[in-house]
Amino acid sequence: MHLRIPVLLTSLLSATSVFASQDPNDVSILIKEAARANNESLLWGPYKPNLYFGVRPRIANSLAAGLMWAKVDDYGSAQGNFRHTCEQNEGMAGYGWDEYDIRKGGRQTIHDAGNSLDLTIDFVKVPGGQNGGSWGFRVKGTPRDDGAPDQPISMVFYTTLEGLGQLGVDSDSVGDAPALEGDVKFKGYSSELGDFTIDVTEGPETNEYFEHDHPSQEEKPLGKGLVSSTTMPQAQLWQAKGIMFMQMKGEVEPTVQAYGAENPPPPAQLFTIKHQPGDGNAHLVQKVFTGPFEFDVLFSSASAGEPVTSETITKELKEASLSFSERFKQVLAPQVPFEASKYIEFSKAMLSNLVGGIGFFHGDDIVDRSNDPAYEEENEGFWEETAEARAAVKPVLEGPKDLFTCVPSRPFFPRGFLWDEGFHLLPVMEYDSDVALEIIKSWFHLMDEDGWIAREQILGQEARSKVPHEFTVQYPHYANPPTLFMALEAFMDKAKAQTNKSTQTENLDTEDVAESLRTATLRNPELADAYLRSFYPLMKRHYNWYRSTQRGDIKSYDREAFSTKEGYRWRGRSVQHILTSGIDDYPRPQPPHPGELHVDLISWMGMMTRTLRRIAETLGEQDDAEEFAYYENAISRNIDDLHWDEKEQTFCDATIDEFEESVHVCHKGYISIFPFLTGMIGPDSPRLKAVLDLIADPEELWSDYGIRSLSKKDKFYGTDENYWRGPVWMPINYLVLRNLYETAIADGPHQEQAREMYSKLRKNLVEIVFREWKKTGFAWEQYNPETGVGQRNQHFTGWTSLVVSIMSMPDLPERAETAHDEL
Repeated sequence: MHLRIPVLLTSLLSATSVFASQDPNDVSILIKEAARANNESLLWGPYKPNLYFGVRPRIANSLAAGLMWAKVDDYGSAQGNFRHTCEQNEGMAGYGWDEYDIRKGGRQTIHDAGNSLDLTIDFVKVPGGQNGGSWGFRVKGTPRDDGAPDQPISMVFYTTLEGLGQLGVDSDSVGDAPALEGDVKFKGYSSELGDFTIDVTEGPETNEYFEHDHPSQEEKPLGKGLVSSTTMPQAQLWQAKGIMFMQMKGEVEPTVQAYGAENPPPPAQLFTIKHQPGDGNAHLVQKVFTGPFEFDVLFSSASAGEPVTSETITKELKEASLSFSERFKQVLAPQVPFEASKYIEFSKAMLSNLVGGIGFFHGDDIVDRSNDPAYEEENEGFWEETAEARAAVKPVLEGPKDLFTCVPSRPFFPRGFLWDEGFHLLPVMEYDSDVALEIIKSWFHLMDEDGWIAREQILGQEARSKVPHEFTVQYPHYANPPTLFMALEAFMDKAKAQTNKSTQTENLDTEDVAESLRTATLRNPELADAYLRSFYPLMKRHYNWYRSTQRGDIKSYDREAFSTKEGYRWRGRSVQHILTSGIDDYPRPQPPHPGELHVDLISWMGMMTRTLRRIAETLGEQDDAEEFAYYENAISRNIDDLHWDEKEQTFCDATIDEFEESVHVCHKGYISIFPFLTGMIGPDSPRLKAVLDLIADPEELWSDYGIRSLSKKDKFYGTDENYWRGPVWMPINYLVLRNLYETAIADGPHQEQAREMYSKLRKNLVEIVFREWKKTGFAWEQYNPETGVGQRNQHFTGWTSLVVSIMSMPDLPERAETAHDEL
């Protein structure tokens, strides 16, 4: 049962085909056909990453499904044991995807120490038909070593349907019994999905179900499951756990009254839903097992012709695993010295959790469109004025909007973050470049008419439920590091490499839809050109928004610089924080001043300008390319003129002192190496030696666990909330490593120093993330520079997953002589 690519697209995606026609109509047809096939391939997925397991399509107001579970052997804790949303305090010993391909499926394992249960969830997608295909998942549960072998586990599958359509239980599958016997089947319809069925299977005969001799068992036998159907307001359908508890409350209270507090039913019997199968927009299926168990959930699209079966899951999962391993080996296999199986397993899991954390979000967001003059931040003491303005404003709801995005952390940040996303997409781009492009496209579609994209995407009530109220409002004058341009630059590099590569050596099987679609845009210049051309105006609008809203003041303070225009300042500053910079509490000039210039922002602007210049050159936009080249040169010159401090031998923020003079405020750390991080100083730069020495100094930034965010000598090191005042962060370390590599392979006076630093830093970074993953079951938001211990938020498989790219980077011997000897 395979989706056959139309003949036109098959030719397009063929590894050896050359598109000769220049007819715009033909190109348009091919682009539309490629987009259609891509959308079909990506329609379904575990796109609710805030849940331990939740499935939905990339369609607003549609079908959703998920799982909840608990150990129900104790009255006091049973309710609190139920798992649904990913949380940091639920006694997990690790969870996540061991293998996952977004186009095919994979395996997630959940080590629920709090419930003494290990779960394995195998999810597969089955292409076919005209509605995005079918899918299924298999749930296997096993008591952990510290759990009773016959402990009662309550498993709840649920499905909801938002919007127009219908969903109900097939009465033939449940009959008139007071409890479920055998499989249960749901039938449904929606305009986007057509007709479909959902089967929840009984599972193998080895399954054992909870039984007891309390008289309540006779009145309400659990059998092999209970099915409850109800209709809820659409806005509440995301609260599946609340719906379940509401159903249970209706059963618990009369049961306790009937038998009294002295003789209640056992917890596994008490905490159950009412068996009332029928029609509605919310349905629960509850099974109470003892010992190991297994069952399947099968979604079959009627347009596919053949229904999904348990045998389908077994077959497709095997194929998905083989396909994932082969693709991983081709593009992201760990290199020396990380070829051991333990590192391969680790790298696969980190990549799978990054991709398995991709979600589809739909809903309105909260925006302050007041344009209060205080938001210009032009007066001394501006942070007090802006705080007053924010407190007085009445923000508005905008949307609804859609976003397809990776998330930084499923339990703590299950939503889109602009500056995280560019880092997320670097490993994704290697594995599936067209998924990365889909995500970039989704982000650019959020842009308003001025060119602004909100730095934090909190779409809908479900997303807002995870965010403190004071952080929900988005401001159209607030920026964030433009890392999507970094991902686009990576795409440009891959496209350039592809044109220099013989297509005869790719040996791709165009019968494998997923394999063909992963790199369709890269392998077909017409698609790449069309993609870039369609979004080029948006990129320019976004860039010009940065230039106008984040402009710094050079002229008013008689600063000497090559350009009087290329200076930049983050808006959204408070005394202790610049949240918009992404590196929130990093020490900045005190007190804040409207004349500040920030070295990290001008460096980001340089990277952004370089990317646009390269895209303009690729698209033949010569006038634009020349304009961007002019800006790029001016920014490069101004980084030196405005931010280099000769005495401190580092790059620094600038501010205005009490004498109205421009002065540097130097806090050595991530800020001071940003021109290096963004590629704005190259191997021949006279500033490079000082930057490398600063990074390599163990009394400054170097640690055995990665590069510190702030110098060990700085008076603010490790102080206050200590968020970006010392801890090691993977995204910045990745940029350090990448630019060390570029320096190490280029002729120049610092090649050997860069080579040695690259090799040592690469090993240190991999080992500490790997060690903490093995020890705790999680990747972490940041790492302690003194001990290497993972800290802050767990399951941070967003940009910490850059360790996958780090392992796949080439090994460089520490000395050139060694390399020569090996050759």
